[in-house]
Amino acid sequence: MGSANQLKAFLIGIDTHQEPVIFMRDDCEVCRSEGLAARTRVGVTAKNKSIIATLNVVYGGAVPEGHAGLSNIAMERLGVSPGEPVSVHHAPVTESLSLMRKKVFGHALSQDELTRIVADISEYRYSDLEIACFLSVCAGGRLALNEIAGLTQAMVDCGEHLTWEGTTRVFDKHCAGGLPGNRTTPLVVSIVSAAGLVMPKTSSRAITSSAGTADTMEALTTVNLALADIQRVVRNTGACLAWGGAINLSPADDLLIRIERALDLDGEGQLVASVLSKKIAAGSTHVVIDIPVGATAKVRSREEADRLSFLFSEVGAACGLVVRCVLTDGSRPVGSGIGPVEEARDVMAVLQGRQEAPDDLKERALLLAAHVFDMADNGGLEASQQKARHILESGRAWEQFRRITQEQGGLKQLGNARVRHRVLATEPGTILSVDNRRLARLAKLAGAPASPAAGLRLFAHVGDTVAVGDPLYELLSESTGERDYALAYIAGEAPIFSLQTER
Repeated sequence: MGSANQLKAFLIGIDTHQEPVIFMRDDCEVCRSEGLAARTRVGVTAKNKSIIATLNVVYGGAVPEGHAGLSNIAMERLGVSPGEPVSVHHAPVTESLSLMRKKVFGHALSQDELTRIVADISEYRYSDLEIACFLSVCAGGRLALNEIAGLTQAMVDCGEHLTWEGTTRVFDKHCAGGLPGNRTTPLVVSIVSAAGLVMPKTSSRAITSSAGTADTMEALTTVNLALADIQRVVRNTGACLAWGGAINLSPADDLLIRIERALDLDGEGQLVASVLSKKIAAGSTHVVIDIPVGATAKVRSREEADRLSFLFSEVGAACGLVVRCVLTDGSRPVGSGIGPVEEARDVMAVLQGRQEAPDDLKERALLLAAHVFDMADNGGLEASQQKARHILESGRAWEQFRRITQEQGGLKQLGNARVRHRVLATEPGTILSVDNRRLARLAKLAGAPASPAAGLRLFAHVGDTVAVGDPLYELLSESTGERDYALAYIAGEAPIFSLQTER
């Protein structure tokens, strides 16, 4: 590039997440000569690196003359320091956007077309708006079975692949989600790997929930592990409990999840491709998938669950993965804690066999671990459950969890929320149901999972009888503002707990 379109880099100090943004003055000669306008996608080059960024036009001298303001991620990807020269020019055409428009108009996409779209997303050639468009046209059952398989394989192909020497079978477990407190993964991994099976668990952070497995495990140990560290942990213990986003497994999925979180969207095709691409990239050969079914869970009906189970199994088979789906009760939250730290408390209580350990969380974990054992040795579900129970209740699972976390950097001390507020029953009765979606929403408004200690601690559960003034739950937050925001939400809505009142 010539010097005519060069400017000096200026760190404007704005976090634009993963989308690079460039800020140019309204009177900038480069901006005018190139015919650039707000929201234009522009190419930015510095040294030997180039990125595509979204242009914002600024007024009033926020950016010095002769400079281009760059967001934090733009500076990072270009590898420039303030004052170094950058060239600004029209962005190269992203050819796969025409394929996305093809899908907008209802046409199916081939494996090659999906691969081209996913590759461009992985290379940051799509803006957040364009990613949101792709996710939207793939939601609502708009992806056929072969398209979901194609999307899954495309997402695998664009990232790193893990391989595990010395074993031909690698096991994994995943939950379709939508059930607050359903933090069975650390328990299942500890039980299964204590028995000698290999389970390198790489988990995601929360998408639409108040905590993901990676969020909960981060309250307990280090989860942001490099590839070499994950391989070391698995080599020494047979398992790990790490965040998958740090090791470039299916990187397009991490970009898609970020936008899904903002949209509060989780389409079935994208869900299947997201889950299975991570499993395949992590080297898994056998996967148990927990699908909670309930009126306020993510999967609301048996019909929907059967379809999702079919998609997981068929797409898995098409990609060389053995998948077993387990339909579970999704009518109520699991355990007593909601939010990273509170769910970690429940996990620790179950592993340590403490009296206050939530029995429902324990039994769900034992059921899922039994399905993994049954996949491994075909010994039958009843015998497999007895095996899992013995490993947990004997303390072997707790010892294995300690080994895993020690290899990952050691156990952390769980923190406590600064602001606590108990919500009391205003009428007597028996609790008939709890709205999972609104309970999770309440925990998110309180600050979870961004604030690990934020969330809820339940004191009453479905089937319990409460009197006026009995605590239903405690709202946990890091500030009074978040507490008041969450309380305003429940004040203007129907009760989260439905009671059969005494007469």
